[in-house]
Amino acid sequence: MRRSRLIFSAFLLLVLPAAEAPARAETAIGVAMDDFSYADTSAEPANQTAAHDRRLSAFMAALRRDIGADGRYRLAPSTQDGAAFKVIGGIQKTSTLVQWAKIAVIDVGAKMIVMDKLYTFRGDNDESWERAEIFVSREIMAALAPPPVALAVFDFELEDTTAASAGASATSDASHLAEVTGSVREALGQSGRYRIIDVGTASGEAAKTRALRDCDGCEAVIAQNLGADQSLIGVVRRVSRTEYTLGFQVRDARTGAVLSRGDSGLRMGADYSWKRGAVRLVSDRLLDGAAQP
Repeated sequence: MRRSRLIFSAFLLLVLPAAEAPARAETAIGVAMDDFSYADTSAEPANQTAAHDRRLSAFMAALRRDIGADGRYRLAPSTQDGAAFKVIGGIQKTSTLVQWAKIAVIDVGAKMIVMDKLYTFRGDNDESWERAEIFVSREIMAALAPPPVALAVFDFELEDTTAASAGASATSDASHLAEVTGSVREALGQSGRYRIIDVGTASGEAAKTRALRDCDGCEAVIAQNLGADQSLIGVVRRVSRTEYTLGFQVRDARTGAVLSRGDSGLRMGADYSWKRGAVRLVSDRLLDGAAQP
């Protein structure tokens, strides 16, 4: 089986032209993609060049359409036009029913291959090519996606400005705060943008007494010691027994810089609605990118 024509060597990294990283204001990742090569080594008697050219053209059009339709990416004509990644590939037909596809994704700025895979798909008709394209597009987009941010989500804290009594009230507050923290961690983890770091071993008096909101950014250092890239603290501020506000703040664990923050800014319902309000605030302000430092 002659697969050598499809093997991509590391020297491709050396011949790629240098390209500057896209401007930070550009939210979509630039992706350049050349037409894939095609080789038929099946030794079938019939000349299928026209059919293969047509199917390869349809394959490439669908691949560009699928990647371009994802708001995270934008197609760029070349690496000189702001592409952060370059996709190269080739397809080889080795027998009547078997084809191989070799796909590589290159990080242009780092001159590093981030994906290099060999796939096989059966059949040589429109339907088999369409199935192969759907699978390959998903694989490429997975390779293009940035790794999730390691985020230390500390337990939400309560800032009570009322004259609330202890005892049963404190027990209820602790239960509701635990629900808030758990639900926020779940929402962030399920987004795929974050990998939630266990903060159970967090050291420091402020972490143990749930006073991170008053420690002047010490949560960033604690988060870094836990192996996190970022830290998140959240506060429930009780205004009355039936009113509260919510806030959160995210810092860079290495520098301590505030990356984003959100605040409900409104008085909302009773304690049983803390969880719903917190998840909505984080989803609207952090996951949707609306929070500002």
